[in-house]
Amino acid sequence: MDFMTDRNAQKYQENGYVVIDGLLTPEECDQLRCRMAEIVDGMDVPEHCRITFSTDHDDQLKTQGNADYFLTSGDKIRFFFEKGVFDDKALHAHEPLYKKITHSPQVQGIAKKLGLQCPVILQSMYIFKQPGIGGEVTPHQDATFLHTEPLGRVMGLWIALEDATVDNGCLWFIPGTQNSAVVLIHGEVVHRSAPNTSDVSRHVYTFHLMEAQGTRWSPENWLQPTEELPFPSLYTK
Repeated sequence: MDFMTDRNAQKYQENGYVVIDGLLTPEECDQLRCRMAEIVDGMDVPEHCRITFSTDHDDQLKTQGNADYFLTSGDKIRFFFEKGVFDDKALHAHEPLYKKITHSPQVQGIAKKLGLQCPVILQSMYIFKQPGIGGEVTPHQDATFLHTEPLGRVMGLWIALEDATVDNGCLWFIPGTQNSAVVLIHGEVVHRSAPNTSDVSRHVYTFHLMEAQGTRWSPENWLQPTEELPFPSLYTK
């Protein structure tokens, strides 16, 4: 039985997003959180590299666009701060547990259900959204940051590792999604999340896919493949 149903696929095509419950087991969510705690315990980010990640246009121009630490982060695990929250990239390539989840049969099945012929993994992030300090993510389209021709050949997969609610900053186009659910987000759909005003965190693992067949990846994008890490294929033999 396919993890993604025909109805799920229809909702995604019609609305630009769909919520599918049960991508991960509670045990898998715990394993991802525990492994991230180990990574954080061992991290050492120099003061001059502590870059703020933001979807705000002005902030991007002032910080991210001029920061080598950010612009060269696509093939590495690096940490970015945002009002007490930080995320890190390239987990799908360098961390076996996250790589396994990213290439899981369920995720590959989603891509095949949507007719993706040659999906590649662009980047991945772990977003903490800590209680009381997890900031707002302003309305945006992922296709703005990950530009392709034709437009919108990018899809985000947003996997809740803890309960996501209105109080702790769930995505705005859903009232709340339960732990282990995955949200598929079309590159052109506008979405946002509010600040975390609760006393509980909202941990998420998220990554982006691109249909590489017939697609031109903009050389102006901040994220570029490297010799060390070309965009890897989602499909595994």
